[in-house]
Amino acid sequence: MGLSWQQGPLSTGAIGRFLVPEPLPKRLLYVERLRRRMRARFGGKWIADSEQVLLLFEPGRYPVAYFPETDVSPRVLERIEHTTQHPDLGLTSWYSVRADEQHVALRGAWQHSNLPAYANDLQARVAFAWRAMDAFYEEDERIVGHAADPYHRIDIRQASRHLVVRYRDRIVADTQRPLVLYESGFAPRWYVQRADIDESALTPVKLQTFCPYKGLCSYYSIDDARQAAWSYPDAYPEVRRITNLVSFEPDIVSVHLDGTQLHLESGQSVVPHGPDRNLDVAEIGDEQAAVGGPAAAAGG
Repeated sequence: MGLSWQQGPLSTGAIGRFLVPEPLPKRLLYVERLRRRMRARFGGKWIADSEQVLLLFEPGRYPVAYFPETDVSPRVLERIEHTTQHPDLGLTSWYSVRADEQHVALRGAWQHSNLPAYANDLQARVAFAWRAMDAFYEEDERIVGHAADPYHRIDIRQASRHLVVRYRDRIVADTQRPLVLYESGFAPRWYVQRADIDESALTPVKLQTFCPYKGLCSYYSIDDARQAAWSYPDAYPEVRRITNLVSFEPDIVSVHLDGTQLHLESGQSVVPHGPDRNLDVAEIGDEQAAVGGPAAAAGG
């Protein structure tokens, strides 16, 4: 989560409100310079490299990085006939991205070609389809899933509250030492140490997703309750405290905190992102090292 999706202030499901005399428009778009060096890689080549990237925030969407045309490698973009209409930004022209004859991404990039005057910040800028490219980097560290939101924050706190997880008549977890993870726009998520879980209740499922802020996530079913729990086997250094702990989805299993049942809050469902090109954390580290990045320090 961040500024414009889940329950952020510019999202359609914001939990707060602006204290202003007149209602704000239902759709507010916001653009801001990233103030970080960002690079895009495709076909084994750096195709864009800029310290002037703009992030566009629009309701219900992840932030999107827009590169100045001048910071995109020559002859990489090939205009195609396909166009779309953005509800706020007008006509959008699409491009194939060509690194060489063997590496071509059809509809791999786009540009708003008839911007209204109020959106001139995006003039002569190009956005790349995230999953169509090989990778994106901030400096030498890979950013996975989608562009990182600078307004996204995670805090982790130790608690001594009594957390009990049940499925039907079975107690799956019982702890008085949970960790609580506070993440921008989300209700608190409670994580449990393995020693306080009946691990025989957890069945791994063949699903992994990437969080740009926490890392590679694995999932578990509990009996016939699919994807009822999840864990980060090797969480990023910034959130290392939740590594290998387990959290439970309160709309699938029963989760009680100090006797009060928790429920999934409105707007909390997550749009999952699979690992880019099916890489795992170790492979991403190897790939970073291959392009000259300090992969070991990045942790994935």
